[in-house]
Amino acid sequence: MTAVVRSAVTGVGGYLPDGVVTNDDLAKFVDTSDEWIRERTGIQQRHQAAPDQPVSDLAVEAARRALAAAGRTPADVDLIVVATTTPDLTFPATAAIVQRKLGCPVGIAFDVQAVCSGFVYALSVADGFVARGRSKCCLVIGAEEMTRLMDWTDRGTCVLFGDGAGAVVLEPVEGQGTTADRGLLGFALRCDGSKQDLLYVDGGASTNGQIGYLRMQGNQVFRHAVVNISEAVTAAAEDAGIPVADFDWFIPHQANQRILDGVARRLGIDPAKVIVTVAEHANTSAASIPLALARGVQDGRVKPGDLLLMEAMGGGLTWGACALRL
Repeated sequence: MTAVVRSAVTGVGGYLPDGVVTNDDLAKFVDTSDEWIRERTGIQQRHQAAPDQPVSDLAVEAARRALAAAGRTPADVDLIVVATTTPDLTFPATAAIVQRKLGCPVGIAFDVQAVCSGFVYALSVADGFVARGRSKCCLVIGAEEMTRLMDWTDRGTCVLFGDGAGAVVLEPVEGQGTTADRGLLGFALRCDGSKQDLLYVDGGASTNGQIGYLRMQGNQVFRHAVVNISEAVTAAAEDAGIPVADFDWFIPHQANQRILDGVARRLGIDPAKVIVTVAEHANTSAASIPLALARGVQDGRVKPGDLLLMEAMGGGLTWGACALRL
């Protein structure tokens, strides 16, 4: 049988800034309460970056931890893909800034913007380089400072989001082209631009020259999320050729506990197989999947050889899922 090159996750790292904002903290200046937030979202707290801490700093720390876990150094990195909707600057790409701060050699570096779905999209893009021999050591990073986009008078949105970063190292490995292979095995990526008004930021360089605030029709997003995410997860599993029931862990985007429960229920996934961090992190957009993966690896639940399903949905609307064997 002819060998097949796969993109394998060889190291995982996560980073949360030191600042912590509890539900009680928010209740001091927003018309909300700890009980109200927990009941509707499952969130207890979120992390917030310091005023002088750009998102590239979070990305760099997560990347360092992922590289250490993979036994690699910045000198090995030839490709950096950063998924973010809160970049340091309009340009250059945050990935270029991360390359400089890490001290990586000249290589390829660029950002992917698919909001909360960004990490899944970025993995797919990076797979196109690694599995085709164009990268030997790639950093895929999800990094966000969503608190920068909050209207702190809007209790329907400001209670939901937090800051953080997660990263994985992707390296080529040889497989046999079967479901037993290690690495990225299947994807399903989607976008429906007609649903833009359900979740967006009301600012931009070419519209009003403002950063803007996040705006969301929460009930509509929830309705689309459970159905669309479930379809994408099923499609990614089919692309990998593996039944959903055979996966060891479900690592979803940490948007809302009710969405996580709804998707797991719809797919028939045992809640014990779901990695959940939303209570401690809130919604960290593109960072939430790698942060949850890092948690599962760190506490020993997620082990080498395990089959993982990851999914997300964000503004656009974008959504997608990925299947891989660690």
